[in-house]
Amino acid sequence: MNSILTYIILAPLIGALVVLLVPRNFRFIIRGIAQAATLISMVLAIKMFFFDFTTNFPREQLTEKIQWVASLGINYHVGVDGLNVGLILMGAIVAFAAVCVSHNIKTYEKEFYILLLVMTGGILGAFASLDLFFFYFFHELALVPTFIMIGVWGRGENKNYATFQITLYLSIGALLALVGLIALYLQLPLGNRTFNIIELTKYFKAQPMNLAAQQFIFPLLLFGFGILVSLWPFHTWAPLGYGSAPSATAMLHAGVLKKFGLYGLIRIALPLMPDASQSWLHVLAVLCLGNIVYCGFVAMRQRDLNLLIGNSSVAHMGFCFLGIASLTLIGITGAVTVMVAHGLLAALTFALSGYIYQQTGTLDIRQMGGLLRQIPFIGAALVMAAMAGCGLPGFANFPGEALVLFGAWKAFPLVTALAVWGALVIGAVYMLRAVRNILHGPMAANQTPIADASLLRKLPYALLLATLLLFGFVPSLLTDKIKPSAQSIVEMATRPLKIQKMEKDSSATAPRAAVK
Repeated sequence: MNSILTYIILAPLIGALVVLLVPRNFRFIIRGIAQAATLISMVLAIKMFFFDFTTNFPREQLTEKIQWVASLGINYHVGVDGLNVGLILMGAIVAFAAVCVSHNIKTYEKEFYILLLVMTGGILGAFASLDLFFFYFFHELALVPTFIMIGVWGRGENKNYATFQITLYLSIGALLALVGLIALYLQLPLGNRTFNIIELTKYFKAQPMNLAAQQFIFPLLLFGFGILVSLWPFHTWAPLGYGSAPSATAMLHAGVLKKFGLYGLIRIALPLMPDASQSWLHVLAVLCLGNIVYCGFVAMRQRDLNLLIGNSSVAHMGFCFLGIASLTLIGITGAVTVMVAHGLLAALTFALSGYIYQQTGTLDIRQMGGLLRQIPFIGAALVMAAMAGCGLPGFANFPGEALVLFGAWKAFPLVTALAVWGALVIGAVYMLRAVRNILHGPMAANQTPIADASLLRKLPYALLLATLLLFGFVPSLLTDKIKPSAQSIVEMATRPLKIQKMEKDSSATAPRAAVK
């Protein structure tokens, strides 16, 4: 093992194994092991992020390859480039914050931290994998704990229904994606079949896949990955699932794991099936309006804080889909930036809602009021999270959404205009109204005194906010890394159109030259 990525993935998995060996009554030690494991991953991810990528960029860096099943072309293969470097960093930061806010878990604490660490290892492995088999395997490794954690440690009367719904939807989405990935693998000649994403990209760049195969596989990946990301109208599992989930589970799934589908579309579907993408991205552009506008209106009607945040999270995914649909350098760069920014924001908002629930015993916004006087730090963090959700300059969401809108304007002007209205008007209404009702005005009649976070427990919230502000004030830290990889994706995805246009232009000028 000579790649820092392997250590980033292994740290939480080894931590889960160590926790398994610790007696369950050693609660402090169990929690400490989980925090140490995720802290190691986060520190290594920070070191990785600031690695000098200028050599051979945008090719994958820090790679490691270990042969596993040679007959099927399956290898443990990890690497990092502009598309996943920010996602891995964001995932490691969110995982550490999620462990830090889980101190309220009192039942089956050992099992909870084991599942949380396995989920973290799966998430980081999925984004680092350059092999389709492990890409999918690590995702499923992270997905299974989600179902268990909602069913066992979830809250609310609807947690069983939420567990059933999220299991059903995500299983269907994962199955569709699996069929598409297997069909993609079978497009290679029998002797050259491999799951290596780099080799697949090189092969289909030299020998484009036939159109019929593209038209069969691309929609499987589009809707399979789309369901995993809560693409409208297949989104209904997300708000209810997050509303019932423990805070740490919602932070990791809504913030990080849900980006797996978006990453799969950018990394695999667009470059390998460019012809099919041209005919389906217009559909995606229309559907993303359902995320931005419809889910925004639904969020306006919510009185449960977690359901409001859940619908807001689904709405923000619309900007990622719009950036992908634009198929421009600016749009793809913006989509990846939004993925990183939203991951940090979703984790922050669900962590804050979890703290408020612990203190007040309710998530009903109508039963809150005047909390800013009692919890000034948490209240200030909630205000900043609301501003970030509204796309206020200074937070990482702003440059990402701005790039998406600029990139999509030429291809989809009407959709882009409606997206701007959805972000600036609808988003501002439900976020600012929630802040007003929760933090300002008179205190609720039945409100008991509550305490603000202690100095040590402020750490995860401060960490997430600081990262949002860092990428907001210096977005080039992200975008300069994303651009070269996004450029190669766009070139492959638009290559057939360029070739067709050149052939059309040459055929149009040839007769005139002959006559002359």
